[in-house]
Amino acid sequence: MKTKVSYACRDCGANFTKWTGQCGSCLAWNSIVEGAGVVKGKHERFSGYAGSGAAEITALGAVTVSEKTRISLDCVEFDRVLGGGLVAGSVVMLGGDPGIGKTTLLLQTLSNLAKRPLDVLYVTGEESLEQIGLRAKQIKISEDNMYLLAETQVETIISQVKKQQPAVLVVDSIQTVYSSEIQAAPGCVSQVRESAMRLVQFAKQTGTTIFLIGHVTKEGALAGPRVLEHMVDTVLYFEGNTSSRFRMIRAVKNRFGAVGELGVFAMTDAGLKAVSNPSAIFLSQHKQDVSGSVVMVAWEGTRPLLLEVQALVDDSNSSSSHARRLALGLDNNRVAMLLALMNRYLGMHMHSQDIFVNVVGGMKVAETSVDLAIIAALISSEKDKPIPHNVVIFGELGLGGEIRPVQNGQLRIMEAAKHGFVKAIVPEANAPKKAIPKFEVIGISNIRQIVDHI
Repeated sequence: MKTKVSYACRDCGANFTKWTGQCGSCLAWNSIVEGAGVVKGKHERFSGYAGSGAAEITALGAVTVSEKTRISLDCVEFDRVLGGGLVAGSVVMLGGDPGIGKTTLLLQTLSNLAKRPLDVLYVTGEESLEQIGLRAKQIKISEDNMYLLAETQVETIISQVKKQQPAVLVVDSIQTVYSSEIQAAPGCVSQVRESAMRLVQFAKQTGTTIFLIGHVTKEGALAGPRVLEHMVDTVLYFEGNTSSRFRMIRAVKNRFGAVGELGVFAMTDAGLKAVSNPSAIFLSQHKQDVSGSVVMVAWEGTRPLLLEVQALVDDSNSSSSHARRLALGLDNNRVAMLLALMNRYLGMHMHSQDIFVNVVGGMKVAETSVDLAIIAALISSEKDKPIPHNVVIFGELGLGGEIRPVQNGQLRIMEAAKHGFVKAIVPEANAPKKAIPKFEVIGISNIRQIVDHI
């Protein structure tokens, strides 16, 4: 068997014979890494994921399509993130920081499935069987119909899974799995790509549902080649601070459900518990109105979510000429743009002041409907005038100072009314035509109008 040193891009997985500063495939810089590869005399050929027969051209109308039956996980929040449950033969990638609860969540999930009963298998490549057993006892999960395997070679894993024939398989983690046909260290680009490809093909051919646990980089992205995310059906990210008891799972890719869906969990002594009313935990229960605090209604996946945005504007104590700007849970560039709009249209010059903006609860908000709430919080803090706690504000700002409508505006307003709020300041186009009992809706069309109403 002939070996040679090869280079591969850790983002897209493209192979090269020598090192270059930029990947010629995905154009990423400094993504080429060195690894030894094996030149096979004959590559194995796969005929898609349908089976082992010869590849044939098929007319679209002749393809038999059956409705995929979903498997409920008996966890409302996890089912929501997956789009209603697991689809047979699908591959789900779950990534997150160390210690955030990935193993705990999947052990609980397998325990719920084993009570059906369904045979489930947990493959561990990082911990021993005793360590997994100890964790299972700590969170008090059922041991019936649950099986464990400590193995890292992908060929052995697939061989054992074929014997056991579980309905659901968990591999912890994909970075520890390797193929004996590639002479490279586990965790390198070629090993992760080859191991994942074999597991995905096995899932599609047998109908086994597979969970792959993945490591994340310091930037928070999945470690390994970017092609890994393209191969799997669903990519989930665990979010949250390990110092907080709340955890969030967000779907960044889902072939069988909504992208951006969010599930909220609370870490307890008995493991992770689904939070039935996430809006309640993200709202600070102030005994009196506080300046710089505004409640907005964000849209996460398929549901509205009440969040609190806080801002602090203070005279800079820094000896440098630049004031500090810090945004937690928000896009720093977006906040900088909003400050420029306030300077242009409201005459509020805050160049010499320190500005801090935060979303309570460790949430990350990427949608533009938070614009109006940030503006209101900044004005409230700068003027030191509190906004009543029973008022919600949302809307998108344009560079011309106009207030743009946001999607699902009516549902956001109804969510606020359901939680006891009595007033909403929203884009004029989102204001309902019918009056809502005991609820006032103020529609505005320009940034200057927000000052009059707060």
